[in-house]
This record gives sequence, C-alpha cells and structure tokens, in this order.
Amino acid sequence: MIALALALAITAAPAPQPLTGDWVVDLTPAGGKPYLKGMSLALAQDGTLSGSFYDSTIEAGRWKTSKGRTCVSFRTTDGEGPYHTAACLQDGVVTGQTWAEHRKFVFIWSARKATAEDLKAQWW
Repeated sequence: MIALALALAITAAPAPQPLTGDWVVDLTPAGGKPYLKGMSLALAQDGTLSGSFYDSTIEAGRWKTSKGRTCVSFRTTDGEGPYHTAACLQDGVVTGQTWAEHRKFVFIWSARKATAEDLKAQWW
C-alpha cells in the first residue's frame, strides 16, 4: 500500500516545463535591422498557458508535449484584431509563427531564453 502511494506521488509530481520563462523573440525581417520583442510563458499542468507576447496578454493559451517537442498556441490582440501564434521547442530551439489576418501578414520567428540584460532592454 505504501509503495502504491509513493508511486502515485511520483507520477503526480509536475514535470518541469522548459518553455516556461522569458524569451527573446527575433522578428527581424531578412536583411533588416534587429527587431526583438519579449515573450513570457507560464505552462500550467492542466495544459493551459498564460503570459504575454508583444506587449499583449496571452488569451486562450494551450500547450502540449508530443513527438519529442513541446508546443504552444495562443491568441493576443492589438485592440484592432487577433494575432494567432504557434511555437515549438525542439532540441533547445524555439521556432514559431504569428498570423494577423486583419493586417495580412505572417511573422516567422525564432526565440532564445532571455537574460537579465534582455529584461532591462527598451524593446522588452
């Protein structure tokens, strides 16, 4: 009985989520000057996601780990329309895309873990 209780406690322990935390998203267009924005993610055990991206609160966020990668999907807004974002962490690299139908564009981007200096930057 004790062994069963210990086994259940071990399997119920939350797994660390490598996407949780602060990220520097590189939105720089090819050949353009650097265009960076901050992204903060908090992955809950129930599969929900909260945080912020591009100076906007994440809405309707979800995440899942499958097939060797952890992915997030969420919506943000600029007050005029929604931005739909999907991103995956695989082998230590985050790649994503953000679609704004009302602005007729898709940003393809990558991200790295933010440093203490990044969090102080004007663009954050």
